[in-house]
Amino acid sequence: MAAIDPAEEINELRSTLKGVQDVLDLDAMRKQIAELEEQVAAPDLWNDPEQAQKVTSRLSHMQAELNRVDGLAGRLEDLAVLYELAEAEDDADTREEADRELASLRADVSALEVRTLLSGEYDAREALVTINSQAGGVDAADWAQMLLRMYLRWAERKGYATEVYETSYAEEAGIKSATFTVKAPYAYGTLRGEHGTHRLVRISPFDNQGRRQTSFAGVDVVPVVEQTDHIDINEDDIRVDVYRSSGPGGQGVNTTDSAVRLTHIPTGIVVSCQNERSQLQNKATAMAVLQAKLLERKRQEEAEKMSELRGEATTSWGTQIRNYVLHPYQIVKDLRTNVEAGNPGAVLDGELDEFIEAEIRWMRRQEAGQN
Repeated sequence: MAAIDPAEEINELRSTLKGVQDVLDLDAMRKQIAELEEQVAAPDLWNDPEQAQKVTSRLSHMQAELNRVDGLAGRLEDLAVLYELAEAEDDADTREEADRELASLRADVSALEVRTLLSGEYDAREALVTINSQAGGVDAADWAQMLLRMYLRWAERKGYATEVYETSYAEEAGIKSATFTVKAPYAYGTLRGEHGTHRLVRISPFDNQGRRQTSFAGVDVVPVVEQTDHIDINEDDIRVDVYRSSGPGGQGVNTTDSAVRLTHIPTGIVVSCQNERSQLQNKATAMAVLQAKLLERKRQEEAEKMSELRGEATTSWGTQIRNYVLHPYQIVKDLRTNVEAGNPGAVLDGELDEFIEAEIRWMRRQEAGQN
């Protein structure tokens, strides 16, 4: 198989990048950035801290995205010059440097292209993520905590702000559940493919006979509710329980009954919040989480109804989606996309982009097949 001419591949990447620029509409993006900069400059911006945070986060994200597109275009032009220099001087070292940059650009343009696939109704929103330990006892609780760390590390690598609303610690080790938000535009569209059951196979650190253990944890991803959403909740449909926040191993971290648990009686959905000192604040946050869960439930019901009307079978991504094997060999494999990684430690430290990009493409194909 003949090697691809670098000049030809650079032209292909230019063409791909041009398509991305057209979809993103850079002129409209620059206009929106200018409008957001005006809002940020307003002296009364921080009178409403929550709105101010949204505006500044949106501005930061759009500026970074525009810089990313412009930067890739510049790197492509510089790379063409670098190859010309290597050719003119017959310099093997320069040619090797250019080949490395070409591989890097190939990956970066592909990652940017994935962003254009996030066009669903709620894709542009922030994400609300809940992790629950499932089958596997203490190992499952430990596995749930490992997944929580994995997603928080992924967000940290991206520079995305996160807020943990609630963590329910297990008795011996790990967690029963945790709920957190990823506060970045398109966080929901990016992470929604992570929804499902994650399976871990390893030698159990809690088994004194050193036996292999299989554990399961569930990840639930929903979009954060916005003011334009119409989710009405009847107060009579909610049971409110208050309790004291607790730390690992039952350690008390709060001396007042400030933690709040809401049960939505018609659906059985239960949400909790304990990150604030005030019971009132915790209730407000828990209510926002409940609204997000109900919004996602409504969206799923509408999608199923439309599929029934079309005579189609609905596709569920809420089943087992990924295996993490630490023994007898080491591999992480996605069961939908067949993407594999031979370094589970890096994946568990937040290196998820390869899996996330592949599942976004996979989901888009699934959705296109249903339309």
